[in-house]
Amino acid sequence: MKKEAEEQLLEEKALIREKISQNARVTLEKYQEISYLKIRYHIAKDLFHIFKENPKYKDIDTFMLEQKLTEEGSFQPDDYSVLADFFDELTGQIHQTTHWGRHYFEYETYEYYFEKEVIKFFEDIGSQQVLLGLPADIMSDYEKTVDDKLSKEELKRIIRDMLLAYTDGYLYKLHEEYISDLLGLAETPFDEMIHREIYERDLEARIRMKEEEEAERKRKKEEEARMLEDIFGREYNPSLRRNVRYILHIGETNTGKTHHALERMKEAKSGLYLAPLRLLALEVYEKLNTEGVPCSLKTGEEEKPVEGAAHISCTVEMFHEKDFYHVVVIDESQMIADKDRGFSWYKAITKANAEEVHIIGSMNIKSIMMELLEDNLMEIYEYSRDIPLQVENKEFSLNYTKKGDALVCFSRRQVLENASKLQNSGRQVSMIYGSMPPETRKKQMERFVKGETIVIVATDAIGMGLNLPIRRIVFLENEKFDGTRRRRLTSQEVKQIAGRAGRKGIYDVGKVAFTSDINIMAKLLEKGDEPVAIFSIAPTSGIFERFQKYHRSLAVFFELWDQFESPKGTKKASLSEERELYEYVRDTEIEARLPMMDLYGFLHLPFSSREPALIDQWLETIKAIVADTELPEPVIKTASLEELELSYKAIGLHLLFLYKLGRKTEAVYWERLRTGLSDDVHEFLKTEVKNYKKKCRHCGKGIHVESPYQICDACHSARFRNRSDGRDRWR
Repeated sequence: MKKEAEEQLLEEKALIREKISQNARVTLEKYQEISYLKIRYHIAKDLFHIFKENPKYKDIDTFMLEQKLTEEGSFQPDDYSVLADFFDELTGQIHQTTHWGRHYFEYETYEYYFEKEVIKFFEDIGSQQVLLGLPADIMSDYEKTVDDKLSKEELKRIIRDMLLAYTDGYLYKLHEEYISDLLGLAETPFDEMIHREIYERDLEARIRMKEEEEAERKRKKEEEARMLEDIFGREYNPSLRRNVRYILHIGETNTGKTHHALERMKEAKSGLYLAPLRLLALEVYEKLNTEGVPCSLKTGEEEKPVEGAAHISCTVEMFHEKDFYHVVVIDESQMIADKDRGFSWYKAITKANAEEVHIIGSMNIKSIMMELLEDNLMEIYEYSRDIPLQVENKEFSLNYTKKGDALVCFSRRQVLENASKLQNSGRQVSMIYGSMPPETRKKQMERFVKGETIVIVATDAIGMGLNLPIRRIVFLENEKFDGTRRRRLTSQEVKQIAGRAGRKGIYDVGKVAFTSDINIMAKLLEKGDEPVAIFSIAPTSGIFERFQKYHRSLAVFFELWDQFESPKGTKKASLSEERELYEYVRDTEIEARLPMMDLYGFLHLPFSSREPALIDQWLETIKAIVADTELPEPVIKTASLEELELSYKAIGLHLLFLYKLGRKTEAVYWERLRTGLSDDVHEFLKTEVKNYKKKCRHCGKGIHVESPYQICDACHSARFRNRSDGRDRWR
């Protein structure tokens, strides 16, 4: 009976609390507006006091309590629009907060301060209003049930969740209050009617101001859209020259596409060959001159004029749309999809000033070229391999290397390591990798062609335009690092490289081998090409000319380039290297004194901007140009292969500046010096690679080239000890 009585009492208490809560909900709803007016006035007085007496502190990470706060003077009302803008300012106090279930101490912001003030104030006035509004029968029932009078504190406890819910709404409204309105209200004593009139007037003004702000935002957005369209929009609509005949040569690697196009160019009165690589431009330059067709060479780093030449071989970036040629040949046109360089192909194809333009590429560009060229496309030649490719069903090991093999890996370090292993096993090896000087690469290829070496070890640089008597392509790796992540090779990459196997009249079958995952890689080799669906776009001189009608800052240009929506079927160049270099000169005397187009031209120079030494050289050279002093000479070191190659690049960068500044006489001397360095690299690869040492990636000490690991025994042991110590400490 006693237990039943206790349960009955609990039910009665719960019932009376529910009645109080229901009544409180009605009261708080009824007095919601007057409550907000009181809260608004309370916060306005507090804010007035803060602006008048409290210091402003320098902004820091609130959790960095080890840093002492620094005063920056007093608060200025004009620095803030609405109260929410003020919330990130620091009060100077420290409070406890919770993140991910853990408690921390941090510097307090005014957002937390005002939240606590509103909660405290509303709990007081809200509970008072509810208490005054409770009917006598509910008060009587409470006293009978609880055997005590209902206090204000007990009422707060009963309706606390309800009070907090209303507080959230009031805080949301306070966020949007204008600072100027609150400061103006602070000195007006509270009177419900007067404050209601002020609030309604402020609210109307706020709505009107928001409408004006929205109209201004809309106007600016429309103006910005018109500006973006004016600067960028019309630039990328294809505008082919009339009366230009386009001939498309498409097919697999090593099928004679380039040969047929060049034969047509040789017959023409004048011709232009556009290559993706300096090496290919050099190869065509030498080929045409050897065959009795005078041909000049022009790349960003060198110019070799030939007297009486009406033909020119150059890299695609050197294309100039105003120069007329009877025949233009554009090689490796699938590069039109490259995110950084693709626009050079797009520009050359659509702006070519010629009677005949021969476009060479893989099968997957057929549809996009037909769409791009439309009625101007006169002929399409499709090429297929006479020599079949055969995938070996046995996993390759370095011991199986035979004469005529080309072993492919995807880093310079792997090329040197594998070449060293083969040299030490008695095989003569040629090497090809991306950072190798083109002249050295050519000599390495010649050694293989002449039989002085029996094997080539190369990166995927071998896949573009290099026709060699290769019996078998061997993929030592199935993955590559693409600058962002390590990923499996694509079908197109596998086919581009594997297609170099087999040579008509020498090898009737081109063989392909893999060190692992043979079935997966063989399927990639057999997979159909995915059509190129988009091409890359990049800023042009016309864009910069129009941009300068509105702004003169490259920082603004990069922002607008990000905002500009790339037209359908295109993707924008990232301009990542240009942006990184720009940060070195931003807001400096260099930017102030150089015309914007000249500055962008220096940012756009094609050099290896991942090398700190080259960035320093680039910056010092620009400083010299601005100061009108002598250009600093490139640093030349020859103690190691790395130093030789870096010195070669340093001279290349110097030549880029010399040709850009029109100082061709000086360039001749540096070209001759650079040729000597490329000879040194070639000799090093011929004689010293046998002694190549792997280096520990942690301490830099030498490791035996046959070691399968990338760290030395000492570093491995140290790491193991550290892990063991860590486990012991954990235990």
